[in-house]
Amino acid sequence: MELLAAAPERVLAIYAHPDDPDVACGATLAHWAAAGAEVHIVLAAVGDKGADDPAADPGELARVRAGEVARAAAALGVASSIQLGGRDGELENDLALRRTLVSAVRSIRPAVVVCPDPTAVFFGEHYYNHRDHRVIGFAALDAVAPAAASPLYFPEAGAPWQVSTVYLSGTLEPNVCVEVSDTIGQKLEAVLAHRSQLGEGDEHFRAVLEARAREMGREVGVRYAESFRRLQLAAG
Repeated sequence: MELLAAAPERVLAIYAHPDDPDVACGATLAHWAAAGAEVHIVLAAVGDKGADDPAADPGELARVRAGEVARAAAALGVASSIQLGGRDGELENDLALRRTLVSAVRSIRPAVVVCPDPTAVFFGEHYYNHRDHRVIGFAALDAVAPAAASPLYFPEAGAPWQVSTVYLSGTLEPNVCVEVSDTIGQKLEAVLAHRSQLGEGDEHFRAVLEARAREMGREVGVRYAESFRRLQLAAG
């Protein structure tokens, strides 16, 4: 497992739901931002179905979660957090989504894209990955290569841009990690901003996330770390 040292110049994190980037890699995004990186987040869905109460109003959930997204982004110190307005459970890796993601890549021009590993499906015998995570992971990869770098794909979406590196979070095949000892607190603050999703389980969730980062840090000899599967597409 390689411990990454340098922060990229510009980063685009692409995820499905309001809390996904914070849970998956919030400490890394905060660490890079603190090191001078320009970090942007794109969220495909608005979080309108993440509730146990059948009487919950999806529109009100989306409104509340937009505010939570803003507070989480402020906690991480990122440059922007953009919501595409999709609905939970209805994301499709179609032309419209890929065009939108290609436009974001070409506009922001990131050296690094971070997204879920869509090939990571089964985690033990008690959990398998949410469909939206898999859809947005594949859509992000399809948008990055070959589409964003190829001028004949979506020419209306801007000038071509070659992403150098993709980091896949939530992977079963990690090969790199980032020390986040300085920003684990910001991650926890960002995650806890999503009160409407956590309910009464916030302290338990905090403990789980902290323990996971501590365990990864132990593997590479630091206090806290987050891991990724790195895909190197071009010299960066």
